[in-house]
Amino acid sequence: MRSPSRRQAVVAAVAVAALAASAVIAGVTSGGDSVEPWERAVRAIEDGKARNVILLIGDGMGDAEITLARNYTVGAGGRLNMDKFSLTGTYTTYAVHEDGTPDYVADSAASGTAFATGRKTINGRISKTPNTDQAIPTILELAQANGYATGNVTTADLTDATPAVMASHVTDRSCQGPADMAKCPTDTLGGKGPGSIAEQLVNHKVDVLFGGGQQRFDQEVTFGTYKGMTVTEQARMLGYQVVNNSASMQAVTPARPVLGLFAGDDLPTEWTGKPATRDGSEWQRCVTSNPNRPPGTPSLADSTAKAIELLEARQQQRGSGQGFFLQVEGASIDKRDHAADPCGQIGETVAFDRAVKVARDYAAKHPDTLVVTTADHGHTSQIVPLEATPPGLSATLITDEDQQMKVNYSTNTPGQTQEHTGTQVRIAAQGPQAYRVLGVTDQTDLFTTLRDAMRLH
Repeated sequence: MRSPSRRQAVVAAVAVAALAASAVIAGVTSGGDSVEPWERAVRAIEDGKARNVILLIGDGMGDAEITLARNYTVGAGGRLNMDKFSLTGTYTTYAVHEDGTPDYVADSAASGTAFATGRKTINGRISKTPNTDQAIPTILELAQANGYATGNVTTADLTDATPAVMASHVTDRSCQGPADMAKCPTDTLGGKGPGSIAEQLVNHKVDVLFGGGQQRFDQEVTFGTYKGMTVTEQARMLGYQVVNNSASMQAVTPARPVLGLFAGDDLPTEWTGKPATRDGSEWQRCVTSNPNRPPGTPSLADSTAKAIELLEARQQQRGSGQGFFLQVEGASIDKRDHAADPCGQIGETVAFDRAVKVARDYAAKHPDTLVVTTADHGHTSQIVPLEATPPGLSATLITDEDQQMKVNYSTNTPGQTQEHTGTQVRIAAQGPQAYRVLGVTDQTDLFTTLRDAMRLH
């Protein structure tokens, strides 16, 4: 019997653990040929092709944000769904200046562009080069060109930076609707460009678009074939079914692409509570049912499950032999971190974690699915000792373990929005090519992992 090398043995051990977690060991190690089980296990992760990819982005979800949610909900010794991946590493998140030198703290536009295109860019730019301002093909566009069904789900505006990087190219992230193009003159339809982010998203005919941002899609197109129509009307002309609440989302069929607009702006958070203050807010339990969240607003987990259902059906209709690519973003982890709102932030991390469970449950039944969960950049919140008197804003929470936990926000002067940080962040994966996330990589490497896993060209 041929023995594996040390490297192969290590990879095989990790592979076996990962595949066991996905309940597929029997399928991988069965068969009557002479290939050793450890070799089969290695091939499934190292050489396998991903029929489907589910990429989950917790916006601003650094290690501190994950730890806060874990401590509060399942306890310091507990584990979230996102903690249960067998293959976990970290990746770097820096942006660049126009001359290519590093900008150590990235925004969501630059960091999203990095994993969407495999190229670094300047802060504020959406899937375009940092110096020549040229469009760069994205992983979603490549997936479409290779016959995959595609989807984009978020709790932010669909035109916000992270969903935008997958299916649009603009000079500045602010150019979200036809009326918002002041910083993108060469991207306007009148300037022979591709139009605003909203126009590009629907023109790309992404199969499933779920999120907020109806106000952007209600803006009128100012040039070209759809002049005088709103972007929503343009979407309908392009064949989209348009839905606006959980009931209509659940009722929609896969016969045509779907545009779900569930809020005028960002979707309201799941949880609420008192924000952090200069003198440290009084201890509190979070309110886990936000009274300002309208009934009928779908959860991120429900939107993810419906998107997977629709994409699976769409690719079967298409008959290309390929599967689907889906990006899912928990956007307001970042937004509530900016606002020094620990309860809103933790609630959105928990909501994101439920979407991770949906993806992992699907992959357990479809082991040719690559699931990746990560963040685009780090953020400000820190867990500090109860007796500490740190600068900035603080709040004390009573966790589900009935213990006090102090959270501090000190990346900007109180009264100003809190800032991103330049730290590396966690990346975890399961399925074909998942081993590539091990160690310390860069965001641009994630693009290569996804491209190679789907065999895109």
